[in-house]
Amino acid sequence: MKILITGGTGFIGRQLVKALSPANELTLLTRSAGKAHLELGQQHKLLGNLSALNSLDAFDAVINLAGEPIADKRWSLAHKQVICYSRWDITARLSQLFKASKNPPSVFISGSAIGIYGNHDSQTPLDEHFNLAHFHDTDDKEKFPHSVCSRWEELALEAEPYTRVCIIRIGLVLGLNGGAMKKMLLPFKLGVGGIVGSGEQGMSWVHQQDLIQIILFLLENTQCQGIYNATAPHPVSNKKFTQSLGKVLNRPTLLPIPASVLSIALGELSELLLEGQYVYPKRLQAAGYQFKFTDLDNAFNELFNRD
Repeated sequence: MKILITGGTGFIGRQLVKALSPANELTLLTRSAGKAHLELGQQHKLLGNLSALNSLDAFDAVINLAGEPIADKRWSLAHKQVICYSRWDITARLSQLFKASKNPPSVFISGSAIGIYGNHDSQTPLDEHFNLAHFHDTDDKEKFPHSVCSRWEELALEAEPYTRVCIIRIGLVLGLNGGAMKKMLLPFKLGVGGIVGSGEQGMSWVHQQDLIQIILFLLENTQCQGIYNATAPHPVSNKKFTQSLGKVLNRPTLLPIPASVLSIALGELSELLLEGQYVYPKRLQAAGYQFKFTDLDNAFNELFNRD
């Protein structure tokens, strides 16, 4: 297949490119040609800007993973705008290119995140059928992750008249070379990792291997269309997550991190740690996807034993 990938040099994108190579012809949208060739090889075509394209007729599929990392910096107004437009602008342009194509690609897989669901406790199990309309009637509509993802998905779905659209709402990705896990490891290794806030907030996770396989599954299965939660079937509380991570690292997890301290240190960004949701991949499993990692302890053991 001839596949256009945005975000191919990111944490997930790098793994996806390797999984798709060399069986497919890949074109990577990137502003860093040198970095892309160094990390991913010289065999891939590189594209500096989508404005260079008048259509998507040259491709069989498009996978859209582009976006500024949401947890790298405090959410100043300026950084919020970077987070939003790094997702929205590319996605809007891709949907326009699908419309402009005489022979559009057969599938458009576009990223999103479980932050779209807002904050919910374990009594509110969330699957793809959860009604998001309540955000228009409550203060939850002001939550930044929800607003980012909601618009992101709307723009991707504009391509629906022209192709098969699959949107993946990604949870906390377990991997050691990027994402939130990489940031979590240092305090745990120093023995100061601990339960955050109440510890009851949900952490809906997915092993990096499963996430890549989910994307490949949606790429290959033509009956799949619409929203899919890319999370393992057994979400856990922050308390359980903390205990499991401490156990595999053989480090204590006795020092709780008060919500007030996080709020002062991180500002609005602290919501990502203090709030959560219990998300289930109902549609993925109904479509026949079988997770390799369904137990958190097993997922951690694979990560740390391998590396």
